[in-house]
Amino acid sequence: MRKIWNQKKTDVEAQKAQPPKESPAKIRLQKDLSELETSEDMEIIASPSNIMEFSIVFRPQEGYYKNGQFKFQVAVSHNYPHEPPKVHCMQTIFHPNIDTEGHICLNILREEWKPVLNIQSVLFGLRMLFEAPNPEDPLNKEAARLLIDNELEFERTVSSSMRGRMIGSVQYDRVLVAQSSYY
Repeated sequence: MRKIWNQKKTDVEAQKAQPPKESPAKIRLQKDLSELETSEDMEIIASPSNIMEFSIVFRPQEGYYKNGQFKFQVAVSHNYPHEPPKVHCMQTIFHPNIDTEGHICLNILREEWKPVLNIQSVLFGLRMLFEAPNPEDPLNKEAARLLIDNELEFERTVSSSMRGRMIGSVQYDRVLVAQSSYY
């Protein structure tokens, strides 16, 4: 009996000495991040203390938001890839699919998420929001209506908001950067 008790004690001590097993979500995220194909207009900034949280900095090279620098915070749950990552825009911007609180209307981050999708899919979705904003599925109805009704005025308003100006009662963050500063 004593021998069995000592063996159990040894087994428990050995388990304590081993590093904790990584969660399936963390393993999948590590794989996704290692396979990422980013371009010069998109940067991933990892959190040194937690792989499950990171930032994305996107600098569109064309479209209404050209020469802007947009930062997104990404939080990946322990249910990933069965649950989409939570993505939040860190600046107040004038965009049909991003409200002033930073919530993002992107179908793959909600009802169209499937476990076969990955972080690369999220990056592609964010890029598409800036290259082709979708006024048909808006969070910012004012921006969507302006894009539909008067594209030229929409372009002017985006430009003004990117300079950090106040539009209506909303103070927008300055996100405009000189083109040469990020190449």
